[in-house]
Amino acid sequence: MRLKVITLLFLMLTSWLRADEGMLIPMLIKAFESDMQAKGMKLTAEQIYSVNQASIKDAIFQFGGGCTAELVSGQGLLLTNHHCGYSQIQSHSSLTNDYLKNGFWAKTKTDELLNPGLTATRIVRIEDLTDAVLKNAKDKSDVATIALNISNLVKKAVEGTHYEAEIKAFDYGNAYYLMVKEVFKDIRFVGTPPNAIGKFGGDTDNWVWPRHTGDFSVFRVYAGKDNKPAAYAPENIPYVPLHFLPISFQNREEGDFTMVYGFPGVTEQHVVSEYLKFIIEKERPARIDMRDHSLEIIDNGMKSSDLIRIQYAAKQASIANAWKKWMGQVEGLKNRGALDEKRAQEKEYTSRAAGKDDWKKYAEALVDLNALVGKNSQTEFEYAMGIEYFMVGPEYFKLLKATNELATNYEGFDEKKRKEEVEKVKNRAKGFFKNYNANVDKNIFRSLTEKYMTYTDTTLELSSAQWDQLTEQIYTKSIFTDSIRFYSFLKKLSSKSAKTLQKDKGYLHYFKLYPAFETNTIPAYKSYQTELNRLMQIYVEGKYVMFPDKAHWPDANSTLRITYGKLEGSQPVDGMKYKEHTTLEGIMAKNRTGNSDFEITPRLRTLAESKNYGPYAQEGELWVCFTGSNHTTGGNSGSPVLDENGHLMGLNFDRSWESTMSDFMFDPARCRNIVVDIRYVLWVMDIYAGAKHLVDEMTLIKD
Repeated sequence: MRLKVITLLFLMLTSWLRADEGMLIPMLIKAFESDMQAKGMKLTAEQIYSVNQASIKDAIFQFGGGCTAELVSGQGLLLTNHHCGYSQIQSHSSLTNDYLKNGFWAKTKTDELLNPGLTATRIVRIEDLTDAVLKNAKDKSDVATIALNISNLVKKAVEGTHYEAEIKAFDYGNAYYLMVKEVFKDIRFVGTPPNAIGKFGGDTDNWVWPRHTGDFSVFRVYAGKDNKPAAYAPENIPYVPLHFLPISFQNREEGDFTMVYGFPGVTEQHVVSEYLKFIIEKERPARIDMRDHSLEIIDNGMKSSDLIRIQYAAKQASIANAWKKWMGQVEGLKNRGALDEKRAQEKEYTSRAAGKDDWKKYAEALVDLNALVGKNSQTEFEYAMGIEYFMVGPEYFKLLKATNELATNYEGFDEKKRKEEVEKVKNRAKGFFKNYNANVDKNIFRSLTEKYMTYTDTTLELSSAQWDQLTEQIYTKSIFTDSIRFYSFLKKLSSKSAKTLQKDKGYLHYFKLYPAFETNTIPAYKSYQTELNRLMQIYVEGKYVMFPDKAHWPDANSTLRITYGKLEGSQPVDGMKYKEHTTLEGIMAKNRTGNSDFEITPRLRTLAESKNYGPYAQEGELWVCFTGSNHTTGGNSGSPVLDENGHLMGLNFDRSWESTMSDFMFDPARCRNIVVDIRYVLWVMDIYAGAKHLVDEMTLIKD
C-alpha cells in the first residue's frame, strides 16, 4: 500500500492539529498555517518555507551534523549553542589561551579561528519522492530496488549544481523525502562566553528547570568570491545569506506564540510496549551505571589539574549529557505510567485491526514486534554495552583500531600509500594525545572492563590482583597509552609491525574481547534491526490507515522540522508550578549556595550587583532563559525560537527534567523546551564582553 503523507495531512481535520506535539516537515506547513495563525502567528506558510523565494528556511543551518544554527546578519554571522560549539572551543583552548575558562571574542574578522572539518548546511529544497523511490519495487522491503532508485534520484537532483543531496526514509520506509543541501566548509570561530556563563549550572542544572545557562557560541560562515561553498582559503569572504533572522527586542509574556525551526535528531514514539519495558528496566539503567563510573573518574581528574580540565572538557560534557537525560527518561516514563499507557494503545490498535480482513496484518505485525523484541533484547543489550565499552570507554581503543588497520595492511600498500596512511595515523595520534591523560584512562579501563564483563557474562578468568597487574602493564608498556612509545613504533613501522602488535598487552586485551562483539553481536544486532524495521513499517502504516482522525507525524531523523507552541511555564507534579522565565537575579541566588557548578566571574558579579543591564532589560529584569511548549529533542540544540513575526526570541538548548521522556512519549502538560533569551545573549556580547561590534551587525526589532 502506498502511503502518501502529504495527502493524509491535508485530509486530516484541523481540530487535532495541536501545537503541543509533533515535528512537522516544512514543505507541508501550509496544512498548519491557519492553526498557527489562530495561535498568534502573523506569517504565511510561504514566508516560513519556500523554494521560489527567500524564506526563513534559508537562515536555518545544520551545524556540524548534530546541532542547529541560525544566521543573524548579512555577513554570515551564525549563532548556535555553547555546547554545540564546545568541541571547537575546547580544541582552540590551551593553558596559554584558556577559552573554556575565560571566553574568546574575535575583535576583527582576521581574528576569527579556523575549524577544519566543521560544516554548516542549508536546505535548498525538500521533495516528496516516495513514488519514485518505490517504483518497480516488489514491496516496501525491496531493499535492492529502493537503494538503486535512491542512488539514481540523488544523482539527478544535483546534476549540474554545486549542491549535495540525500533521500531519507520517513515512518520506517512508508515515505521518502529528498533533501537538497548547500554545504559550507569554511566555518570560523568568532566568540564564546566563559564556561561560567555558557555552562553555568553544569551537571547540577543539566536537563533541569529553572535554568540560567547562557548556552550560546558564535561562528561565521565563509564562502568563495562567488558566494558559493568553498574550502578554506585566505581570500574567502563572509557568506551573504538569502535570509537572516532579525532580533526580537519586544517584551515577552506568557502565552506568546513560539516556533522552533531546526534539525531534531531521533524520536521513538512508535516503539512497542516490550521495547519500552526493556529500555526502562534494563538498557538505560545499565548504561547509566557504566557512565556513573567513567564520569566519577573524569570529574576527579578535571578537578586535579587545569590541563586535564581542558583535555576532558568536551568528552565529559558529551558523556554526561546522555547520562543525565537517560536518568530523567526512566523516571519520567515510570511516573507517567508509560508502559501501561502503551499497552492500552496496543489493545485499542488490535481491536481496531479486527474490524477488517485487510487490517489483520497490522495486528499480526504488533504481535510479532513484541515477540521479536523479547527474543532479541539480550542482543540489543550486549550491543549497547559494547558501545559503552569499546566506543565510550577506554580511549586507547580508538587509537589502537586505527593503527591496527595500518599495520595489518602495511605489506599490501605501495610506498606512496604507506606514507599517506602513516601520515593519517600521525595526525590522528596528534589529536589523540593532545586530549589524553593516561592515568584517567587507566582508571576508566579498570572500572569499565569489570562492568562490561559482568553485564555481558564475559569471563577471562583473572583474579582481582591479576586485573590490577594487567592494567598496570597496559598503561606502563603498551604503545597506545604513551605518545613517546607510540611515535617510536610508527618510526620503526615495517612489515613485521603486525607481529610486534601481537605482543602488546593493550592490543592483546582488546582482541580478546572485541572480535566477539564485531563478529557475533554486531551482525546479530543488524539482522534484528532489519526485521524490526520491516515490522515497524507495517505497524506504523496501520496507525495511518486505521486511525485517520488522529495526529500523525514522522519521527525525527535529523531532517529539517518545525514545531510550534507558546511561551509558558508548567505544573509538572502536584503542588509544583514553574514560572515561564528566569532572570539574572537567579544566577546570583544559585551562586550563593556555594555549589561549584554555580561559580560566576567577578565581572558578572559586578554587573549584576550594579544592575547594569544596558538596553536589554524588560521591566527592570534581565531575562536569562524561558520555557515553551514546543516539542523538541537532541539536534534541536541551537535551534532558533521565533516569535509571531519570525524574529529571533532565543536559542533552544535543553528540555526540563520532566520532558526527557518526550523522545518516547510527549506529555503536553509538563514537557517544556528551554531557551536562552536572545537579549541575554546580546547583553553578554555587548555589556559583559565588550563585543558590541557583533551586535551592531544584527537587525534589532524594538517595536
